[in-house]
Amino acid sequence: MKYEEAVAKYDPALGIEVHVELGTATKMFDAAPNTFGGGANENTTPSSLGLPGALPVVNRTAVEYAIRIGLALGCEIAQECRFARKNYFYPDLAKNFQTSQADEPIAFDGRIDVELEDGTIVPVEIERAHMEEDAGKNTHVGGTSGRIHGADHSLVDYNRAGVPLVEIVTHPILGVGDRAPEVAAAYVRTLRDIFRALDVSEARMEQGNVRADINVSLRPDADAPLGTRTETKNVNSFRSIERAVRYEIARQADILDAGGSVLQETRHFHEADGSTSSGRPKSDADDYRYFPEPDLVPVAPSREWVEEIRAGLPELPAARRRRLLGEWGISDLEMRDIINAGLLDPVEATVVAGATPDAARKWWMGEIARLAKQQDVDAAGLTTPESVAELQKLIDDGKLNDKLARKVLAGVLEGRGTPAQVMEADGLQIVEDTGALEAAVDDAIAQNPDVVEKIKGGKMQAIGALMGPIMKATRGQADAGKARELIMARING
Repeated sequence: MKYEEAVAKYDPALGIEVHVELGTATKMFDAAPNTFGGGANENTTPSSLGLPGALPVVNRTAVEYAIRIGLALGCEIAQECRFARKNYFYPDLAKNFQTSQADEPIAFDGRIDVELEDGTIVPVEIERAHMEEDAGKNTHVGGTSGRIHGADHSLVDYNRAGVPLVEIVTHPILGVGDRAPEVAAAYVRTLRDIFRALDVSEARMEQGNVRADINVSLRPDADAPLGTRTETKNVNSFRSIERAVRYEIARQADILDAGGSVLQETRHFHEADGSTSSGRPKSDADDYRYFPEPDLVPVAPSREWVEEIRAGLPELPAARRRRLLGEWGISDLEMRDIINAGLLDPVEATVVAGATPDAARKWWMGEIARLAKQQDVDAAGLTTPESVAELQKLIDDGKLNDKLARKVLAGVLEGRGTPAQVMEADGLQIVEDTGALEAAVDDAIAQNPDVVEKIKGGKMQAIGALMGPIMKATRGQADAGKARELIMARING
């Protein structure tokens, strides 16, 4: 069934579980390094490997980060909570259970507002945010799909086992209709931005720092009970989240329309075609046989500590965007473009360094972004906001025009010094010798009598035909405004 037909016939409901890896120095329950990459099984200790006699110790910084996240999501912070053992077969957790939180999460009952592309605000209720550890990574060798089916053998890397996680679980997200895919992606993007603002994670989806499990169900109308849900696991890009939701809505509608029943199960997302495929029947909480972790005491953050963390929270992304929109006087679309390019920080820092918002946006979203794409690097790492602000000041002071400024920027990016130093070294400053400029203007007029007649006849746009020779004669270093003034003075004189 086509997606448009599916959402016309059924009311979709979403539930989203987001896992974020915390950027602590060590793992959740042991002193193994918490770093991305490295050789297989290098970042391990007896606890990471689940060896007999190895006891866990809670990472205090991970608890602080979890509280930060809970507060930023408007959650209540538990006065006391505990860890539990979540039991089922984990080939990538050698102890064969996951240390998580069951019915006693660190944070609960929150809410955030999610802003869509057109400015629509969708409130999302947060059920809980709880602490747990990540599993290791299985690599299936010998097959064609990278999955276990058809593989000759599997390898296990425990480097990620024990990395601290916070899992954030929503209440059902209802009433979003055909915008369900957009809402799902915008919600995860909102969380990603919050994690970065809080400095609790690099939140790089391509590295698996943030992963989303997307629950989708359909019902005949908004008054009917919720339908049977599926859970598409570990979707790790915003585009993939949208595609997964669209596919599941259409797939489930097809089943229901034919009189069938949706199976409650986990599903795998396939990037190649945007489809999902069956994983395993979805277990309920009772099937995990949770019981309190006997080797860990309850976590009881004092109210004083919680309030100290609350007082230290940074300005959150939504509030920051609203503030900057008012201060900069730009449109919502322009702000979204900056954010989507990942350039809000350098643009703001450039404004703080003295440039106007329009100038800062022009440089970062224009020439710097172009050069970054050309070099396949992150634009924010190419240069500093201070250098961009200095470059713009040279333009504002009449020492550079845009064309010369781009040449100066190239020299700065090559590491040849500040904008002023590159300008001086390469002799790129605008020609201030009035005599030289007058000579170039007189020569252009003498060589182009037909253009002069057009200007005299009122076709002012013809001035552009004289600017080319003038710029060529001055190696592009003429002040365009002064040149135009001289042209009109000569012609009208």
